[in-house]
Amino acid sequence: MSKINYFSEIISEELGIKLQQIEKTIALLDDGATIPFIARYRKELTGSLDEVQIQNIRDRYTQLQELEKRRETIIQSIKEQEKLTPELEDKISSANTISELEDIYLPYRPKKKTRATIAIKKGLEPLAKKIFSQNDISIDTEAEKFISEEKEVFNIDEALSGARDIIAEWVNENANARQRMRRLFEKEATIKSSMVKGKETEGIKYQTYFDWEEQLLKAPSHRILAMFRGEKEKFLKITIAPAESKALSLLEQFFVKGNFETSEQVKEAVKDSYKRLMSPSMENEMRQLFKAKADEKAISVFAENLKQLLLAPPLGEKTILAIDPGFRTGCKIVCLDKQGKLLHNETIYPHAPQKEWKKAQNKIQSLVNAYDIEAIAIGNGTASRETENLIRSIKFDNDVKAVMVNESGASVYSASKTAREEFPEYDVTVRGTVSIGRRLADPLAELVKIDPKSIGVGQYQHDVDQKALQNSLDDVVVSCVNAVGVEVNTASAQLLKYVSGVGPALAKKIVEYRDKNGPFKSRQEIKKIPRLGGKAFELAAGFLRINQSKNPLDRSAVHPESYYVVEKMADDLNTTVDKLIENEALRKKIDIKKYVDDKTGLPTLKDILEELAKPGRDPRKKFAAFEFDKNIRSINDLEEGMVLPGMVTNITAFGAFVDIGVHQDGLVHISNMADRFVSDPAEIVKLNQPVKVKILEVDVDRKRINMSMKL
Repeated sequence: MSKINYFSEIISEELGIKLQQIEKTIALLDDGATIPFIARYRKELTGSLDEVQIQNIRDRYTQLQELEKRRETIIQSIKEQEKLTPELEDKISSANTISELEDIYLPYRPKKKTRATIAIKKGLEPLAKKIFSQNDISIDTEAEKFISEEKEVFNIDEALSGARDIIAEWVNENANARQRMRRLFEKEATIKSSMVKGKETEGIKYQTYFDWEEQLLKAPSHRILAMFRGEKEKFLKITIAPAESKALSLLEQFFVKGNFETSEQVKEAVKDSYKRLMSPSMENEMRQLFKAKADEKAISVFAENLKQLLLAPPLGEKTILAIDPGFRTGCKIVCLDKQGKLLHNETIYPHAPQKEWKKAQNKIQSLVNAYDIEAIAIGNGTASRETENLIRSIKFDNDVKAVMVNESGASVYSASKTAREEFPEYDVTVRGTVSIGRRLADPLAELVKIDPKSIGVGQYQHDVDQKALQNSLDDVVVSCVNAVGVEVNTASAQLLKYVSGVGPALAKKIVEYRDKNGPFKSRQEIKKIPRLGGKAFELAAGFLRINQSKNPLDRSAVHPESYYVVEKMADDLNTTVDKLIENEALRKKIDIKKYVDDKTGLPTLKDILEELAKPGRDPRKKFAAFEFDKNIRSINDLEEGMVLPGMVTNITAFGAFVDIGVHQDGLVHISNMADRFVSDPAEIVKLNQPVKVKILEVDVDRKRINMSMKL
């Protein structure tokens, strides 16, 4: 059996997906196909697996490949020691987890100097074997035989101590014993945290964990990450272990036989082995295991939040005036055209200390008229509510929407290489304000320019495995970009690089070609881009839109490889593709079963019909404006019992943060989210969701607001 078939069988059993689906998916991944492409355009091969299922297959396949590399390294190492037997090789080959593999390898792992290796060097291994067999012998008589000044064994006690050191290592290296101990730690270990002496004041934020203990298995992910962070910052000391008596009893049952002098020596060695070797080793494993689980949960929360943020409803192609509010330094203003191009920028000073209110009103009104502004985007940072009040005080000639925009990460973008390349002649304040305006028009197109970790929707994002976090966030961005589709004639290189099959280098080539030759007129023209080969075109074409193309299919998610099917449908109905798209009655006459062939099956044909009904449809919801309570502008305005409108800005494992327009998000704890038990806040709310909240408690000094959604 080939390795791929072997891996496929394991994955099929674990994920409950048919073996053939796994094998086809792995073959596509190995051939360089992307997850969005496989999920959208290769349904016949995979049995219509969705993106999440394909990601799970990819991730487990990668893990098994890494496990296989480690297996090969271990086999080679034992071979070089000339200790590899057929039986041992079979055991190594059948190990399905890294811990199982490492347990088998432990006795053969090249060791540094240990108490056991020193004792073996002194010739005490035969004595250890005699004691470990636990026969009824005189241990003093046996130990006396191993006294040797030459080998630095000067008395009976030293001989027995060395023998116990060897036995302790055998106990620690026993794969079955380790597996049983691992299960005990996983099921019954408690995690204890205590304050590091002398850190009471400095580490006050970890006060909850100065004396904390709970069952590790039941500890929520955010608490584990908080405790580990406290330990990393040297404010907390963490220990993880089950009851020592239970652990020792388990090992004694495994190794101690009879009731002889030798048995007592083995019992002593077992106790030493557990305390000195096995317990620290298992604790380290548990730290890694439960940290990984906590990371997975935190990364999952972050990824879901990011997805909701990227897929937030766009206002669309509108002329926008964006404002980055401020007091002393003024409010930076930019005017953008429908494509987000910067037309004008300047600064107004309506607030203290200048207080040029009337002048600011006149300036905004003149800019709105001069640039036919349809919407005003106001950054939600310092002076945002005061600036919103300014905008509301102006009577515009036309209906102009004023919208508060979350500006998290705008400053990161403004100082980035991307922003400098886009606006080399402008400073960071202008670039940041442009970002605020563009976010209103199209959150996805603008937010892809910013490192997701800077957007402020994560939980313990700096504490989790950074590689796993980055991979997960990249998956989310790729999924969102390809779900929406990209207009190739207006998209930035930063957006294009996330399109299936494109990447950073090709994205730059697309923009360079567009700048030199003008807008693309058809999808086929994309093939003219230097270094964009057939494979890249196959992966990318269905996700790239050309809205000005004469071929209506170029504006849709129908892949060019399936154009022939749509053209055949139109021919059979004596019509054109344009009319087929326009006329629902014509489409209802299509019997898709007639068009099944060796290239195109029913799943793809159903997708094609759906796409013809709404070509190039945007999966994002329609934009709806949101307003805060006009009478509440700062934390000092809040009173217990108030019910206010708010916007969900972040979702964590322990609750949701809500912006109520006072420059400080409040927390709705998971216990205050609903009248029923809730295990996951994401069951109740989504990011950017408008909600009503009741103020429970306000701590002005600590800038903390506790709220409830149970009104």
